[in-house]
Formats: sequence, structure tokens, C-alpha cells
Amino acid sequence: MKRLGKGLLALAALLLVYLAIVAWWAAASVDVLLARQPAATTAPRLSQGQLAILLRIEDPSFFSHRGLSLADGQGVATISSAVARDLFLYGAPLEGPRGVLQRVYRAVFDCCRKVDLGRDVMAVVLDASVSKQRQLDLYAGGVYMGRHEGRQLRGLEAAAQAYMGKPLAAVNADGMARLVAMIKAPNELHPVRNRDAYQLRLARVRAVLAGRCRPDGWLDTDYAGCKD
Repeated sequence: MKRLGKGLLALAALLLVYLAIVAWWAAASVDVLLARQPAATTAPRLSQGQLAILLRIEDPSFFSHRGLSLADGQGVATISSAVARDLFLYGAPLEGPRGVLQRVYRAVFDCCRKVDLGRDVMAVVLDASVSKQRQLDLYAGGVYMGRHEGRQLRGLEAAAQAYMGKPLAAVNADGMARLVAMIKAPNELHPVRNRDAYQLRLARVRAVLAGRCRPDGWLDTDYAGCKD
């Protein structure tokens, strides 16, 4: 038992060291990576109605949390953590020691994303360094929205054009719900290739937005209790 206890303490110490290095690296890299992102003025700005729909489904406590959240229906990711993943791990390649660590953390996340806490630390660093509006701009401009007609779609503007044939600014509340319904798994919930799965997800999203049901706890991102 003593050996087991010492082993667990050693693992805990190694984890703390790992997370401390991740935090230092993220803090030292965030400005460099942000400087390589498109200017905020080029990102599509959501209307208040569109934003309310996005946050209700994807991150209900976005404006109050500090990168992480345990809100009902939140699951293991927030908008902050999604932006952190794309920015720190899959954004512009870094050089030198920062680049080495970027490749290491990307490999760790690709291998063990269900248990790796590195992205969570990056989300906390991002939230402390970047305004909420800038995070929303990055998310709206870069969120993955599946493959359509042989190409990957990134951002809500591209998705609105591809799936609805109109700019994001012209998408009404129901159209926004249709886009948001895809975000959880845009290829598995593709409105053309996987129509039945998509329609089920959309019905549940509409039920949540209308207040007819609510997530049953933190991990209920499928809204299993909602009527189909």
C-alpha cells in the first residue's frame, strides 16, 4: 500500500509539472499565435439572436466562466477550449523550443484527448489573455462545419453559404439553430449525408431552445431526455 501511495504521489507530481509547463508555454505563445490570426474586423459578427442560440447550445456559461465550465449540457469542451485547441495545437506552426513543445502537446492531445488536461490549461490561459469577443470572433470564423462537396468548411459564414446559400447575416433564428445543431459532430450530423441523425439532433436542439426540455447533467450533450 505504501508503494502504491508513493507511486500515485509521483504520478500526481509529474502531472502537475506537465501542466505547469503547458501553462508557461501557452502564456509565452499566445500573443505570437494571435498575431498570425486574421484581423478581428474580418471575422463574421453574430447578431444578438444568433449569439444567444450558439451559447445556449454550445457554452451556456461562456461569459461567466474562465475557460472551463460544468454547466448542464456542457460536456468536456467550451468555446474557449475549442479556440485554444485550434490556436495552440493546430494554428500557425511555432519555431524553436516553442515549436517543439507545440508538436509534443499536439501528439499528446491526438493520442489521449479524453484524459489529457493540457487543452484545459490552455483554455484557462487563453481566457485570461484574450477578450470574450475575440474568442467568439475566432470561434465563429474557424469552427469546423464538416465536409461539403469535397471541401472542408471552416466557420459559420462558410457553412451558411454552403448549406443555405446565403450569408450568415441573413440567417434567421431557425437557420442558426440548423447550423448550431451540426457543431457537435459536423460529419456525423451532416444535413445531406446523414439526414436522419441530423434531423434528430435538430429536433432536440429546437426543444432545448424552446425550453421544452433541458440537459440532464453536465455530460448530457445529446439531450437524451428530449422528445424526438
